[in-house]
Amino acid sequence: MRRHVSLVGQIFAILLLTLTLEFAVGTLVYERANHLSLQDDEARRLAEHLVIARKLLTEQPPDERHALALQLTTDRYDVHWTPSSPPPPPLAPGLERMRRQIITWEPTLEQSGLWLRLASPGRVSEINGGMRLADGSWLYFGMRHSGGKWTFTIGRMGLALIPVLALLIVGGLMIRRTLAPLRDLTRATERIGLSDEVTVEEGGSNDVRNLIRAFNAMQKRIHRLITERTETLAAVGHDLRTPLSRLRLRLEGLPENEAREAIEGDLAEMGEMVDSLLAFLGGEKNGEPPVRTDLAVLVATVVDAFQDQGRPVDYCGPDHLEMSVRSLSLRRAVVNLVENALHYGGHARVTLDRREKEVLIRVDDDGPGIPRDKLEEVLKPFARLDEARQRNTRGLGLGLAIVARAVEQEGGRLILANRPEGGLRAEICLYLPADQSRR
Repeated sequence: MRRHVSLVGQIFAILLLTLTLEFAVGTLVYERANHLSLQDDEARRLAEHLVIARKLLTEQPPDERHALALQLTTDRYDVHWTPSSPPPPPLAPGLERMRRQIITWEPTLEQSGLWLRLASPGRVSEINGGMRLADGSWLYFGMRHSGGKWTFTIGRMGLALIPVLALLIVGGLMIRRTLAPLRDLTRATERIGLSDEVTVEEGGSNDVRNLIRAFNAMQKRIHRLITERTETLAAVGHDLRTPLSRLRLRLEGLPENEAREAIEGDLAEMGEMVDSLLAFLGGEKNGEPPVRTDLAVLVATVVDAFQDQGRPVDYCGPDHLEMSVRSLSLRRAVVNLVENALHYGGHARVTLDRREKEVLIRVDDDGPGIPRDKLEEVLKPFARLDEARQRNTRGLGLGLAIVARAVEQEGGRLILANRPEGGLRAEICLYLPADQSRR
């Protein structure tokens, strides 16, 4: 599953990448310039050492030059003298620049046959060379770089990282503060249409302010539409129930016969249609807050109500099971599932079961079930599967849609499945909070 990075994380990553690239390029450029500066300085020091060594060795008699060469040897320079020498090796191409720098500092060395080479291939920290003295003898020398160059470079890089890290921390805090209005906007967006209007305070940059201003205006329009629809539905429901009530009163004066029974059935069905339509079109704006409820008592009460009407409904589950839910909407959901089971299966079995992290409300029937490819379609509003169920279906096909909406408000799931032994199983899965889950 792909995990998405937050906007703050993305901006922080861009800031980190930018500073890292700037630091790396700046370090490379600085090290390159510093390397050239060190090379110039080493060439000057070596030129001075060679001039002094040549002058001192030339002034001494040959039998004393070996001892003098040892005295001229330092931690960085080795000096040796020999009366004769084989032809010098070819000049290493990488040291040509240093050789020219030495001659530039001390032009008197140009006629000395000065040559340089690497002591070991690839190791620029050790350089050997030679030069001819006036009497034809040779002075050999070796130069070693100080071993603390890399240590010094790493230490300097560490010191340079301190302001970079400080900039990252300050930049991250500033980015987080700048995007705080967006976080408030996100939280308000999640609540839009579910509760009273939440006005987000304008803040941040101009673009963010404009976005919040547009959101607040959109939220007002949405809540106005929801309010108008709710009021309209209430008025329509009242207007529809009034003539239905008058028709029922007039039926009381009619003689008992099949026509009266049919009309009473039609009026009852019309009343159920109005109730289901108003329940579904009430919108997601529900003022009912979650309250601590005994689910076992709630479900058992629903079953008892059906049993009092002589309907074959059984209950299996604990006597008590408390959980915070919207009791009215959840009760209606259970009633709808039981009514569906009775209508299509003739018998309903209601089971309440608690698992480690969830509570299951299961309703089984012995009806024809639902084709597997239609299990999701029946959850849509006004869905009617006439080919799978009898045409005498009551209502508008909103029963399961109302159940799905009620379960969604609880943060749960509605699962429909055909039982292997026949019939349909409708299961409401409600998740327990962490403090109620069994460990």
